[in-house]
Amino acid sequence: MPLALLALAIGAFGIGTTEFVIMGLLPEVAGDFGVSIPTAGFLVTGYALGVVLGAPLMTVLGTKISRKRMLMLLMGLFIAGNLLSAVAPVFGVMLAGRVVASLAHGAFFGIGSVVAAELVAPEKKAGAIAMMFTGLTVANVVGVPLGTFVGQTLGWRMTFGLVAALGVIGLAGIAKLVPDLPKPEGVRLRHELAAFRNVQVLLAMAMTVLGFGGVFAAVTYLAPMMTDVAGYADSSVTWLLVLFGLGMVVGNLIGGKFADRALMPLLYISLGALAVVLALFTLTAHNKIAAAMTITLIGALGFATVPPLQKRVLDQASGAPTLASAVNIGAFNLGNALSAWLGGIVIAAGLGYTAPNWVGAVLAGSALVLAILSAALERRSMGAPSLIVTGTAPVERATPVHH
Repeated sequence: MPLALLALAIGAFGIGTTEFVIMGLLPEVAGDFGVSIPTAGFLVTGYALGVVLGAPLMTVLGTKISRKRMLMLLMGLFIAGNLLSAVAPVFGVMLAGRVVASLAHGAFFGIGSVVAAELVAPEKKAGAIAMMFTGLTVANVVGVPLGTFVGQTLGWRMTFGLVAALGVIGLAGIAKLVPDLPKPEGVRLRHELAAFRNVQVLLAMAMTVLGFGGVFAAVTYLAPMMTDVAGYADSSVTWLLVLFGLGMVVGNLIGGKFADRALMPLLYISLGALAVVLALFTLTAHNKIAAAMTITLIGALGFATVPPLQKRVLDQASGAPTLASAVNIGAFNLGNALSAWLGGIVIAAGLGYTAPNWVGAVLAGSALVLAILSAALERRSMGAPSLIVTGTAPVERATPVHH
C-alpha cells in the first residue's frame, strides 16, 4: 500500500477522534459554560448535521480544484474548527467550532476514498479504502479514550488543541505524500449529479443509512444500558467503548479484504449477522461477559459493511464518483441521527434501555433486504444470475451512468 494512504489515515484518525471524544467530555464542557447536559449535547447533534450538509456542499465547492489541494483545504478547515473550539469563550462559539470542523468530515472521507482507490490496482481498491478508514476505527480505540483522559485531567480545551495538532500532522502528510492526481477530463458538476439517477447508487446509500444506523441505535444508549441493565460501573463504559472500537478495527480490515473478492456476499453476511446480533443484545445485555462480547461483535459486523458500501458507491458512480462518495459518508451520519432518534422514542415509551437494540435489528434487517433487492435488479439488468456472487468487475460494468 502506498505511503500516501498513511497520510489519509492520520487525517481520518484526527477526524474520528474529534467526532466521538466530545461524548466523554460533555459534563466538563457543560460545567465550564454553565449549560445543561442536554444543551451540551447539541455539540454532538450539530457535528452530525454538519457532516450531512457539509459533505455535498464542500465537495461541490471543490470541483474546480485538484483533489489533493481540496484535501489540504479540508484539513485546514478541520484545524481551524478545533482551534476555535479550544479557545471558545462562550458555548455558542464552541458550537460554531464544532460545525466548522464537521464541514470537513464528509468531503474528506468522500474525496479521500476516491484518491485511495486511484492509488492502487483495481483489485485492491476496497483494501485501500479500508486502510484510510483504519484511522477512523483506531481513533475509537486510542484517540477517544486518550482524549477523554486528557480532557478530564488537563482540561477539555487541551484535548481539542491536541486534535488540532493532529490535523497539522495530517495536512503535512497529505502535502508531502499524496500525489497530485489529474482531474478526470470532462467531469463537471452535472456529471457528478448524474450519478444520483442511478438506482444502484441510491440503494447503496440507503443500505448505508440503515445498516450503520442499526449499529448506532444500540451504541448511542450503551452507557445507560450497561450501567442499569448489565450492572457495570460508570467507569467501565470507557473500556466497553474500547472493545467496540477494537471490533470496528477488525471489521474494517475484514471488510476491506473480502470486498475486493465478493462484495455482495460480504454485505449479505455482515448485515444479516448484524441484525441477529443486535436482536440477541436484548438478552445478552443482562450479563456482563456476554454484553462485552456482543458489543465487540456489533463493532466488527457494523464496520465490515463500510468498505464494501463505499466501494459499491464508487463502482456504480464510476466516471464521476466524488460527490456520490462524499454524500455516502453523510449517509453514515444520517443513519446515526435517525437511529438515535428512534432509540430515544422507544425508551421514552417505557420499553426499557434494551429496546433500541430491536430498533437496530430492524434497521440492519431492512438494509439486508435492500442488498438482496439491489443484487436482483443488477442481475436482471445484466441477464446473468451468477453475477450476484462474483467479485468487483461485474459490479463496475453494471448499470453505467450516462453523462
